[in-house]
Amino acid sequence: MKAVILAAGEGLRCRPLTLTRSKVMIPVANKPLIEHIINAVAENGVKEIILVIGYKKERIMDYFGNGIDFGVKINYAFQDAQLGTAHAVKKVRGYVDTDFLVLNGDNLVDAGTIADLLAGRSGTVTLLAVEREQTTGYGVVISENGRVKKILEKPKEVVSHLVNAGVYMFSQEIFDEIDKTPLSETGEYAITDTIQAMIQRGDIVSMVKTKSMWIDAVHSWDFLKANATVLEGCKKELSGVVEHGATIKGNVVVGENSIIRAGCYIVGPVTIGKNCDIGPNTVILPSTAIGDNTSVDSSVEIQNSILMNDVRIGSNSYISNSIIGANNNIGPHFSTEVDRNLMIEMKGILHHAELLGTVIGDDNTLSNRVLIKAGKMIANNCSIEVGVTVHRDIPPGSIVV
Repeated sequence: MKAVILAAGEGLRCRPLTLTRSKVMIPVANKPLIEHIINAVAENGVKEIILVIGYKKERIMDYFGNGIDFGVKINYAFQDAQLGTAHAVKKVRGYVDTDFLVLNGDNLVDAGTIADLLAGRSGTVTLLAVEREQTTGYGVVISENGRVKKILEKPKEVVSHLVNAGVYMFSQEIFDEIDKTPLSETGEYAITDTIQAMIQRGDIVSMVKTKSMWIDAVHSWDFLKANATVLEGCKKELSGVVEHGATIKGNVVVGENSIIRAGCYIVGPVTIGKNCDIGPNTVILPSTAIGDNTSVDSSVEIQNSILMNDVRIGSNSYISNSIIGANNNIGPHFSTEVDRNLMIEMKGILHHAELLGTVIGDDNTLSNRVLIKAGKMIANNCSIEVGVTVHRDIPPGSIVV
């Protein structure tokens, strides 16, 4: 059996992080999101994987190569124009010759999630569903005795609490059905339209409900929840140096050649990458992931945040519920304001963030005493001068004085 992972999209709602990478390459517990999906598939004995890629595809190919370093065999199919999920699945015709798995590359799953689908599959199509109290913005499934009667895309009223998880088992018949799928009102070829046509024709489309991990990373701040969830499963591993006088509690991972200086106080779950230097008297609290080659100066506090690779944090800074992109140089006395129930505007549409500090893209330089108001974001290649309070989103390449 082979698995197909759909990873061609950009992830517009995850900007500014996706200005320089596709959504599936945003790190969760110091590994790209899609790596967790590949691992979940491989743990179920499915070692041949086809990645359907498009946006920033070179970055994905450079990281995974042929898959040998990850214990799998990876081939690539290309969807340069993102014309929907059915169009993406069609790209793997010729790569698969038996029943095959299909997964969305931006939904975090674990091995148990895949195992549930494999154990319960039957019929021409099997789809995975998860039960959610809040179903706004999702496709929902109406079923009877495990057989799907209808898939409704983003209904305005609550008609079901079963959300389509975007994980499928398809037979070869799906390709002929995709050829018949019409263009949707949104200008895409949707795999749910393909499946609905099969249901109406009388084909058996079955449903498996799972209670295993399924996290939909729609917005950048959803990665904080995904990060916290994955970190809960980490085990204590101190490969680096922990100086005398540093305190480490709970499950904390410290990578090779990293140094935790005296006076540090770290409470897991926390993961710290390779070649990092965590300065004296720094406090790192649960659900924090710090990437490789990152240095944190003295007396910094970080909690429930993601710091990517090659980040520099100046002394006496405070970072909470935030994501800091790669290769950022942040001066002393930096601070993120945090608030709840924020409404964040993206291209004229308001999106809800339950709890958020800030999201910063790649390759920025922030001088001393910069404060970012809750929910405001900095894109990439920006320079923020001394003493600035960021009250609005900062576009790429800006100089703020």
